[in-house]
Amino acid sequence: MAQEEDYVLEIDHVGISYFTRIGEIPAVPDFSLKLKRGESYGLVGESGCGKSTVAMAIMSYLGTNGGIVKGSIKFEGRDMASMSPEELRRIRGSKIAMVYQEPMSALNPSLTIATQLKEVLIFHEGVSDRVANERCLQMLRDVNMPDPETVMRRYPHQISGGQQQRVVIAMAMLSNPSLLLLDEPTTALDVTVEAVVIDLIAALREKFNTTLLFISHNLGLIVKVCDRVGVMYSGEMAEEGTIREVFKQTKHPYTFGLFDCIPTLGADKHSRTLVPIPGQVSLPHERPPGCTFGPRCKFFVGGVCDQGEIPLLAEPGSDTHHVRCVRKDEIEHVTATTSGHGDEERRGDTVLAIDGMSKFYELTDMSLSAILSGNTRHYVKANQDLNFNAERGRTVAIVGESGCGKSTFAKVLTGLETATDGHIMFEGADIAAIPVQKRDPKLIRALQMVFQNPDGTLNPSHSVGHCIGRVIRKFGIENDSRKVRELVGEMLDVVRLPKAFSTRKPRQLSGGQKQRIAVARAFAGNPSMVIVDEPVSALDVSVQAAVINLLNDVQKRFNTTLLFISHDLSVVRFISDEIIVMYLGQIMEQGPSDMIFNPPYHPYTEALLSAVPIPDPDIEQKRIRLEGEMPSVINPPSGCRFSTRCPRYIGKICNEKEPPNQTFEGGHMIKCHIPLAELKQVEPIFHRKDAAE
Repeated sequence: MAQEEDYVLEIDHVGISYFTRIGEIPAVPDFSLKLKRGESYGLVGESGCGKSTVAMAIMSYLGTNGGIVKGSIKFEGRDMASMSPEELRRIRGSKIAMVYQEPMSALNPSLTIATQLKEVLIFHEGVSDRVANERCLQMLRDVNMPDPETVMRRYPHQISGGQQQRVVIAMAMLSNPSLLLLDEPTTALDVTVEAVVIDLIAALREKFNTTLLFISHNLGLIVKVCDRVGVMYSGEMAEEGTIREVFKQTKHPYTFGLFDCIPTLGADKHSRTLVPIPGQVSLPHERPPGCTFGPRCKFFVGGVCDQGEIPLLAEPGSDTHHVRCVRKDEIEHVTATTSGHGDEERRGDTVLAIDGMSKFYELTDMSLSAILSGNTRHYVKANQDLNFNAERGRTVAIVGESGCGKSTFAKVLTGLETATDGHIMFEGADIAAIPVQKRDPKLIRALQMVFQNPDGTLNPSHSVGHCIGRVIRKFGIENDSRKVRELVGEMLDVVRLPKAFSTRKPRQLSGGQKQRIAVARAFAGNPSMVIVDEPVSALDVSVQAAVINLLNDVQKRFNTTLLFISHDLSVVRFISDEIIVMYLGQIMEQGPSDMIFNPPYHPYTEALLSAVPIPDPDIEQKRIRLEGEMPSVINPPSGCRFSTRCPRYIGKICNEKEPPNQTFEGGHMIKCHIPLAELKQVEPIFHRKDAAE
């Protein structure tokens, strides 16, 4: 048994409330946690469960209307409530540091990176500017920052999102904190950058023996980073234990519910059903009696689960596994599967045919050196020589890092931009050179889009019914007001929302509900194709599952072609029929989704797959990390565009000659100089560990 002094953080039955005009709001009624030095603990749960509130309480950042109403938080054995404001200022950023979800919330846009980093050391340790500068440069090297000297001179907006997050991590680690809080630190990052950041956090923890509290809704990241995990629901711990106990010996229905929401390795829409958790987290002042998860639990039994306070009990034979459920030993959970593969082989006519499509942006460089050399014109080669088809009723996914050209292609397809070269045949017509202003209503109706942020689609001044009804009127589907209302009601039924929502404004809806309205709006005109751009990246796993199921169901109902743009390969594997992998404006690999996820791989695809966080401790992945940043699209590498970062670089030919498109059986294409026979010998990225290990 660990002694008291072994704990860096002790949270003992803490209650956290906010005081508003309507009274006290108990955000976290009862929460306990102990973390040893050097331990890594994951905290998971849906939005509204209280995870970030706990982190803010540890930092004493609850604002003027928030406070701890019971219990205590001890840091290195001392009650933080007894600390003066000056003492708290001294330990924040020094002994306790925090990395936020959005790095720009921690960086001042008007100060250079050097000024902001050095400030930590000058304030907390009183070192000289020269010493601070040297230590900051070394820490940037520790976080694998390319060219740290240049980065130090830049402002936050002059570096990439991944670099910004590395700066924030470096800032947090500069004074070697005892406790590091990470609140969704990788949500907005590409999968490759996310993998580098996660490796970095693990390495820094090992180097400095730092205690980590890692808050995330990504269960795969929790498996990679943490020793123990707590599943939080409605301000309380529902289940906690070691990674293996919670992931492999699951007991609480809420934990089962979270696992049922996420795509698993090898599963797709034809073999498994995602099961979103019904309902929403209860508001803090409306918690039900007994089990707070009761209203959403399929195992709920009246008179049993709603009687009195439900304690957090230890599992027999374990000092670490605890569950808050009175029926935990009676529950038999079965993962939902689909009945067959009937839809998998369904093929339709070609809706979209891309033939040699390119999109370049011209830039004019009027610098003195450019004028003297006569080279004042440069081109951003956003898309170059794209070729692929999309069939009716099928889902084609486009994946790749930020800057690979996914969104540019979507803009050209929707007419927000026009192609520089090549053809885009949509329903038999070439639309490559037709801007959206010159497209007739029939064409616009046939090609719709669902954006990552539904607030960019929905007018906050108008009701939901108006947003959907406008599409119906605009495209001449119906003009009679009564019939328009009926059609709006039908679309709300399609996206499984009450018809009463037609009178609500977007601000009255949750993020998941707004995304459903955006889907209803896109499908209201019965389009031939819908482009879906990162529709679930910012959503909780339960809402994500509901939106994915919704897209599948609506697609089947209308036999619509989906073009799904994402960097989340787990979601892509589940939803797509075909996958296109893009890098720096070119297609590196394309083919049926099951082929893309199995050897042979393009080296870039192999690296992307190795970075996918898998929520299963029994799965091992080959570790391939891409070095350096993606090259500039203004001056891309000659030869193979991936050559500067390729882990399978084979020599001079990669630098000088563009690789051929090598075609395998089943329409699988890989753009690479490595011979087919050699690519086929590549070992799979994933394999299951021996259960005895």
